[in-house]
Amino acid sequence: MTREFRRLVLAGVAAGALSAGAATAQTLTMGVIAGPESIDPHFTATGTHSESLKHVFDTLTHSGDRLQIEPGLAESWSVVNPTTWEFRLRRGVKFHDGSDMTAEDVAASIRRMQTLSGPNPTSIYVRRVREIQVVDPHTLRVVTDGPAPTLPNDFIRLFVVSARATAGLTPETSNEAFNAGRAAIGTGPYRFGSWTPREQFTVERNDAYWGARPAWARHVRREIANPAARVAQLRTGQVDMIVRVPAADVPTLERDRAIAVLKAETVYVFNLALDQREPTPQVTARDGSRLPANPYRDARVREAIDLAIDRRALAEVAMEGLGTPVSQMVTPGIFGFNPTLTVPTPNVARARQLLAEAGYPNGFRMVLNFTNNRLPGDNGVGTAMAQMLARIGIEVQAAGQPAAVIFPARARGELSNIMAGWGTLTGEANYYYAANAHTNNRELRLGAFNWAGFSNANIDRLIQAANVELDEKKREELLQQVGALFTAQRVVIPIAAVGSAWAMRRDRATLRVGRADEETYAWDVTPVVR
Repeated sequence: MTREFRRLVLAGVAAGALSAGAATAQTLTMGVIAGPESIDPHFTATGTHSESLKHVFDTLTHSGDRLQIEPGLAESWSVVNPTTWEFRLRRGVKFHDGSDMTAEDVAASIRRMQTLSGPNPTSIYVRRVREIQVVDPHTLRVVTDGPAPTLPNDFIRLFVVSARATAGLTPETSNEAFNAGRAAIGTGPYRFGSWTPREQFTVERNDAYWGARPAWARHVRREIANPAARVAQLRTGQVDMIVRVPAADVPTLERDRAIAVLKAETVYVFNLALDQREPTPQVTARDGSRLPANPYRDARVREAIDLAIDRRALAEVAMEGLGTPVSQMVTPGIFGFNPTLTVPTPNVARARQLLAEAGYPNGFRMVLNFTNNRLPGDNGVGTAMAQMLARIGIEVQAAGQPAAVIFPARARGELSNIMAGWGTLTGEANYYYAANAHTNNRELRLGAFNWAGFSNANIDRLIQAANVELDEKKREELLQQVGALFTAQRVVIPIAAVGSAWAMRRDRATLRVGRADEETYAWDVTPVVR
């Protein structure tokens, strides 16, 4: 179902609810695992941040249910020449303050994203932009640093903010201006209402929205990081629905006549990334003394760790059936997925042998860092992996931490590894590989998330070629080659794709679809007419 068709459907649903006498001033209260980290949509690329703020700020292009690209604030786009894209904007779109949205606002938003930085910078979505040309109020031309076949895909995260509302803001003053509401002027289906960090984000319906009028007059996203607490609040009716239902609770909720459960596969992949820097801060000999070299730099050690991981056990037990073992960092359906790569079979004996060959017959000591509140099952996967690594002689300190703590620590270079999830949210494998597999190169704007210091000239060459290849078949082949080579390096070890579940009270709300990116929007939820 396309975004445009969905808007028509939702408009019909809303009209039907009105004619039936439903309470249109209804509030949808949703229990979420995390909310925005600021009200500035350009502050971070974190998924829960983006998901929340899409209610207030619209993007140039939209991502469909299965991550297919669809029109957003740009109603169409085309290639002018190999290094120039033209985007034609919708007419009549208004910001929440009543001002017109024009190409100048889009240009200002791109420039703003290029200058901001942080632990998860949104600059990766505009890294190919070299020049912005405002042709007229509704036409924008974007000149890139070479052929950029995936630019419209990147722009699904190009949040458009008001140039007037953000004029004069600096990286130091932006958050305060947005969080106070002064700069929180978007074109989205909802207006900014209020935000209490780590507690609650509230938005109010924008009746002047350019698309279909949302069914819900008010939407509250209540942050409930504890999974058991989310389920409890759903059962007691304190929230209308919850996201990321703990796998262990799915069977019980499915038997509850008052609750409806929806399950879906997602594009998120749990993975273990291993530091390649010398020295690395969290790995020592078993007695705590410093090692002569970083063990992770040895391919035999990385292979041993890979062979210690029982992916099927993690998917079935630690993820309680909501996981699928994987062989690469992109999932089937993503452009560039390599179907020839197979899921490794665990082999503890071979892993021990490899450690001995690498000079660690007695193993070593390491901290295993993992998120414990970001994606369903991440805490269980991290804890189980610590036990699996212990079987091959590695002494592991399990260190599960909230995403808000662990990602900044990674950016500061304080970690030797991290187990977390990554979702290829643009539907194109180059989104992941260009940011993670390429050598960190600020001049080329590649490798922005390659914190571990990995570098491979052949992989770099293939990524750069895929970056500019306009022929889809050739680009797909290049990305498949990158996937095969990068997986073989085992610097980032793919573990399991994440499934997800949503639950809602049958008498209050119905979720239309479980999206592949796990994002849950108020406009995809229909109020129950009573």
